[in-house]
Amino acid sequence: MIRSVILVSGGMDSLVTAAIAKKESDEVFFLHLNYGQLTERKEKECFQKLVGFYQPKEVMLLDIPQFRSIGSSSLIDMNIPLDTQQTGIKVPNTYVPFRNGNFLAIAAGWAEVLAAGRIYIGAVEEDSSGYPDCRESFFRAFERSIHLGTKSETNIRIFTPVIHLKKAEIVKLGKRLAVPFQYSWSCYRDQDLACGTCDSCILRLKAFRDAGMQDPIPYRQKKP
Repeated sequence: MIRSVILVSGGMDSLVTAAIAKKESDEVFFLHLNYGQLTERKEKECFQKLVGFYQPKEVMLLDIPQFRSIGSSSLIDMNIPLDTQQTGIKVPNTYVPFRNGNFLAIAAGWAEVLAAGRIYIGAVEEDSSGYPDCRESFFRAFERSIHLGTKSETNIRIFTPVIHLKKAEIVKLGKRLAVPFQYSWSCYRDQDLACGTCDSCILRLKAFRDAGMQDPIPYRQKKP
């Protein structure tokens, strides 16, 4: 039996990843983590709708507020202006320090208890903001750490099925898998109408345009 823990943020990439995991697994367990992000309410709402849509065997929703104390990210501190310079050289201030490492540690603990052999995470390396904890090399190293830090009979692998896809390719894949894109959210700033101007909105809108599809979520404005 293939049993999988899925990190489901409510975002587009994790939605498509959840659909892949559902298809590849016998049982799926959805994990959502509130880390003090400015769009926490909307992401939680999307997660709950995805739970209703995919009907995982179990759900865990946790608050991990320590990121607010750590600070330094515009995703959790409204006093830090959003960094919109995606130069490929500088890591933008939307990066939350070692967020995926923390997420994977929690997922690994739950997976060990469940005797689940897989953790799925919707990280994207090829066409994203250049976060260091979204690199394939990081996930392979973390997988090794899980192996070293769990019981000998535990064998957990990390799956990153969209990591080398362009955003438009993720949208097209989501269409083939009939994912409910209307239950996903990408905006860094707003929770009712997506702003349409932050980096995440711009990447998402471009992805849907390049895929020849209409984005079903509402926007305050859309850059041409």
